[in-house]
Amino acid sequence: MTNPILKNLWQVKDDLIREADHDLQRLCENTRRWAAAHPHSGPVVENAAALRALLARKEDSAEHALREDAPDFGAKSKKPAAKR
Repeated sequence: MTNPILKNLWQVKDDLIREADHDLQRLCENTRRWAAAHPHSGPVVENAAALRALLARKEDSAEHALREDAPDFGAKSKKPAAKR
């Protein structure tokens, strides 16, 4: 497999099922325990319309943000002092 993201994803899947001794019931129990210990802090999106609305709100707020870095004033023009 050449895609490193997919390779990593499959490796994680293999590791999780190995931890559960290849038992799907145990994998689900482990996943539920992990989810209870690590609650989701972001917004919950239940359908495509809700996702579109969330993205639209984020885009609206991003329009007011500065999208470019400030120039480095004088950073490139400063020359080190000549040694005597």
